[in-house]
Amino acid sequence: MSEVTKKIEEMEAALFTADHCLSCTSCMSSCPVMEAEKKYLGPKMVGPAHRRMQFSQDDIEECLDFCSNCKSCERACPSGVAVSTLNMLQRAKYYETHAHSHCDDMLAHGERMAKRVRMLPGGPAIANLGMRIGKAMGVFGALGMAGERSIPPYAPKSFLQLFKDIRQPRSEKKVVFFPGCFINDNDPQVGVAFVKVMNANGYEVLVDEEFNCCGSPLVFMGYLAEAHEHADNNVAHIMKWQAQDIPVVACCASCSLMLKQEYHELFDDSKMQAAGRNVYDAFEFLEILAEKDELNTDFQPVEEKLLYHVPCHLKSQGLGVPAARILAQVPGVAVEQADAGCCGMSGNYGFKGDKYAISMKIGEKLFNRIKDADSDEVICDCGTCRLQIQHGTQAKTCHPVQILAKAYGL
Repeated sequence: MSEVTKKIEEMEAALFTADHCLSCTSCMSSCPVMEAEKKYLGPKMVGPAHRRMQFSQDDIEECLDFCSNCKSCERACPSGVAVSTLNMLQRAKYYETHAHSHCDDMLAHGERMAKRVRMLPGGPAIANLGMRIGKAMGVFGALGMAGERSIPPYAPKSFLQLFKDIRQPRSEKKVVFFPGCFINDNDPQVGVAFVKVMNANGYEVLVDEEFNCCGSPLVFMGYLAEAHEHADNNVAHIMKWQAQDIPVVACCASCSLMLKQEYHELFDDSKMQAAGRNVYDAFEFLEILAEKDELNTDFQPVEEKLLYHVPCHLKSQGLGVPAARILAQVPGVAVEQADAGCCGMSGNYGFKGDKYAISMKIGEKLFNRIKDADSDEVICDCGTCRLQIQHGTQAKTCHPVQILAKAYGL
């Protein structure tokens, strides 16, 4: 690698983008948290400012905790500053010398908890009952979580368990599915729909049980060292599949963003950047098939009016709206974009008790848009966005891949 190439790659790492900041306030004008919470000084005043000033004393801006890592600031920045990622790095720095709360530990380690639950006979049912009782008795609120919310229940069987019973046609064309924690443990039917869709397009779907959680909840809660361990493991397995020319595909926009982009931004590792090139969001991959005239368009009519909420972490991948473009080809489907900004959930942000009101205030525009829309269902590529929509509007929601599975008659 030449010195010039090395320098360019170094300048693309999140830590070094702080020096590109022009203090133009584009990040502040686009920040949904700043609009909802006046105590938040704004994105550029937290991570980027700390990085640029290189403070010689322990000095943490208290309002750093308000950042939801939605990445609206990064999309708005004209200078390419990784504002949100810098905020997450600064948050991790804070927790090097400060203890995490029980709430943080629980929300960051959903994968760990799910594995423990599924080790017990009838574990999911017992855990779901316990969570309902816990909510009714105010236990979660006492732990610092949003007592107004219901914790998403565990599915009776995980996606990985259901996958073992799916009979797929053998094919030379293969993809590896990265289910992520939410699909695997809470909403496995999204993963099942993905497998069916890929089978309809002549692909055999593989899974790699050695994958960990992508690490997004860990990063958000400041467990950066653990997130790095997850990244190292996942990247090693992605590159194993890359060597076999088999792409890795995710149905969760937060997972695909983390695997494709955020690992490299956070940890400045060239292997992570290379691995990211072998990762695709589900409809990104399907649109590539369409561009090559390889997408199966033998669709059955699906008479549904769909309102599409595009998640922030999909917007940050710069893909446009491939799900809307593909579903628009299905007879009977009418797709309209909500175009109402961030839902406010931002993964685990809206589950924190002290962030619940902010989360709901951010989501007001979307809630009103959904309530005013004449739609049969709201579609979204992010599981926690769907939870927020259900909580704020009681609307019926699903992943767009589930609509596509219907179009294939599956």
